[in-house]
Amino acid sequence: MSESATKMKRVTNIQAINAAIADAMAEDDMVLVLGEDVADPEEGGVIGVTKGLSSRFGEERVKSTPIAEQAIIGAAIGASLVGFKPVAEIMLMNFTTVAMDMIVNHAAKLRFMSGGQTHVPMVVRTMTGVGMGSGGQHADYLEAWFAHSAGLKVVAPSNPADAYGLMRAAINDPDTVIYIENLPSAWTQGDAPEPGHVVPIGTAKVVKEGSDVTIVSYSRIVNDALAAAAMVEEEGISVEVIDLRTVVPWDKEAVFASLGKTGRCCVVHEAVAQFGVGAEIAAVVSKEFYGRLKAPVARLGAPYAPVPYSKPLESAYAPSARQIADEVIGLMA
Repeated sequence: MSESATKMKRVTNIQAINAAIADAMAEDDMVLVLGEDVADPEEGGVIGVTKGLSSRFGEERVKSTPIAEQAIIGAAIGASLVGFKPVAEIMLMNFTTVAMDMIVNHAAKLRFMSGGQTHVPMVVRTMTGVGMGSGGQHADYLEAWFAHSAGLKVVAPSNPADAYGLMRAAINDPDTVIYIENLPSAWTQGDAPEPGHVVPIGTAKVVKEGSDVTIVSYSRIVNDALAAAAMVEEEGISVEVIDLRTVVPWDKEAVFASLGKTGRCCVVHEAVAQFGVGAEIAAVVSKEFYGRLKAPVARLGAPYAPVPYSKPLESAYAPSARQIADEVIGLMA
């Protein structure tokens, strides 16, 4: 890990991601960074995630690009095909829509269409999330789109240690990884990861043990799930909280093991509930545990609407800790 982060016991998500990329670049000259404003003359990105990297590794390895998302991903794919490990930043997740042809028709498919002869070891970093008043074209969670595209892996950390560990894993993965950062919690602090810490892609974590209800979530909503678990404990309900960390491939074994104890499942995410990741998990769980569940699987997500700009409406858009708690109480009833 970078020297500055190593000295800290607590770091932000921004610092953890920066340290992960820096450590990977120091270990492997083939790791590159490209994207809009990522170099130091442009302040290391819109919130400074890559700040300091171009000064340390040079602007040949950390390159600010024009505002051209399709070109960013296209260049990253080309670099990956000749042996580089590019980390390409698409500033906000809504802007991945501009590059969907490159991501879905090229990055995701080249391994299949080459019979396994060609891989695309690329990380697509992007940020999103409600809470910044950025409106409907800047704050969508679109992970279900990428989860539906065979050939892509999707990760979404909820804390700095996992942000570091998943980035290290993503950079070393032979396939394209969509790395989703939550913008409103970018400055949230957590325990600093150990240098070289890796979170294997596809492994969930039980962040709180319980015996009555299993909450499955990822990204920022994990913290709301923990708050909800604390609320219902006052009513004698024991909740187990699972942080998926990886959306694709999701850790079925961890979820199944928890449900073997609790028999009740609530899947929560910030993305629109309709056709979301929660629907896939609910379908698999309902089939696997047919006849053994104590209640139907509950799903919580955002309403079928764009993210509002109005602050009161935006605050009500994503599932809250109170809503999650009420859903858990309903499952017990």
